[in-house]
Amino acid sequence: MIPFVDLKTQYTEIKDEVNTAIQGVLESCQFTLGTEVALFEQEFATYSQAQFGIGVNTGTSALHLALLAAGIGHNDEVITVPFTFVATVAAIDYTGAKTVFVDIDPRTFTIDVKAIEKAITDKTKAIIPVHLYGQPADMDPILEIAKRHGLVVIEDAAQAHGAEYKGKRVGSLGDMGCFSFYPGKNLGAYGEGGMVVTNNAEYTRTIRMLRDWGAEQKYQHVLKGYNYRMEGIQGAVLRVKLRHLEKWTEARRTTAEHYNELLADSGVQIPEVMSYARHVYHIYAIRTRQRSKWQQALEAKGIQTGIHYPIPVHLLPAYADLGYTKGDFPHSEQAANEVLSLPMHANLSRAQCEEVSEAIDMLSRKTESV
Repeated sequence: MIPFVDLKTQYTEIKDEVNTAIQGVLESCQFTLGTEVALFEQEFATYSQAQFGIGVNTGTSALHLALLAAGIGHNDEVITVPFTFVATVAAIDYTGAKTVFVDIDPRTFTIDVKAIEKAITDKTKAIIPVHLYGQPADMDPILEIAKRHGLVVIEDAAQAHGAEYKGKRVGSLGDMGCFSFYPGKNLGAYGEGGMVVTNNAEYTRTIRMLRDWGAEQKYQHVLKGYNYRMEGIQGAVLRVKLRHLEKWTEARRTTAEHYNELLADSGVQIPEVMSYARHVYHIYAIRTRQRSKWQQALEAKGIQTGIHYPIPVHLLPAYADLGYTKGDFPHSEQAANEVLSLPMHANLSRAQCEEVSEAIDMLSRKTESV
C-alpha cells in the first residue's frame, strides 16, 4: 500500500523530540495557552516573516477572528473563491457577512485576479485569496486592487506553510494570514490548531482577546469573545515539527519533481507552477475526466488518492442561500470534477513515485485508446 499521507513514519522519525516536548507540558500543567504556545507563536510568526502570531484552536477560528478583527460583520461582503475547503466560506458566514464568489484561474486553482474588480460593490470589505494546494495566489494585483478600494486582504494560507510569492512568505503579504495545523497539513498538530499572523499590533490585540472570551485580563471582558485557545500540547508539538518543516518541504518539492518528470509523457495534466511561486505541495493534484475510474483502479493497485474538492462551495446544499447555481463558476466546477490528488508526503520514495506514475501512465494510455 502506498499511503496518501504517512503520519506514523513522520512521528517515528521525531518520536523522542515530541515525547520530551509533551512530557514538559504535562509537568508544567500549562495545558491551555502557556509558555509553549507563546514560543510557538513567536517562532512561527518569524518563520512566516510576520511580526506577530496568535495561536488558536483551528484554522477556521483563525479566519473567523481575522475577519472580526477587521470589523467584518452583518451586511458586509467578502470576496473569495468557491473552489476551496468549506471553512473559508463558513468563517465569513459566522460573522454575518455575505460571501461573494469569483472563479479560479484554471492553471493555478487560485483566485482569478481579473475577475475580482467586477465583484466589488459598496458593501465589499475584504478579499480572501486562498493559497490552494500549496501554491500562492497572485498577490500583487490583489493587493493593488484592495488598496484602491480600501479593502482588507486576509490570506487563507491553511495549505501553504512556507510557500513564497516573489521570495516573500505567504501570510505576511496581506493584512493578516491564517494557517491551519490540522494533522495532515505540511505543519500539522497532534490534534487541531491554527494561527493568525500579522504585522498589525491592533489586530493582534483584538484577536488575542477574541480567542479568550474577549478578555484582556482574567474576568475583564472587553469584547464578546470565544473559546478559541490553542492547547499547550499542540504548541509544544508544533514547535518540534517547525524545526523540521523546511526539510520536509524540500522533500515534498523533490517528490513533485519526480512526478513531473515521470508523468511528462503520460498526457496527464500535472500542476502548473507560476514563476512567482515557491510551491510547497500540500497537494499534488492531476486532472482527468476519468477520475472515478482512475481512483478505483489505483485503489485496486494499493495506491491511495484523494479528491480536493469534489463539490465547489457554491453548489453545496448548505450554501444554497447564497443564490448561485451550476454554471456560474465554470473553472471551479470543472476542476471539482477532474482533480485527483496523488500520494504526497515527505517520506514518499522515488520508487513509490515510479509505481504511482506507471499506474497513471497505463490508465492514461487505456483512456486514449478507447
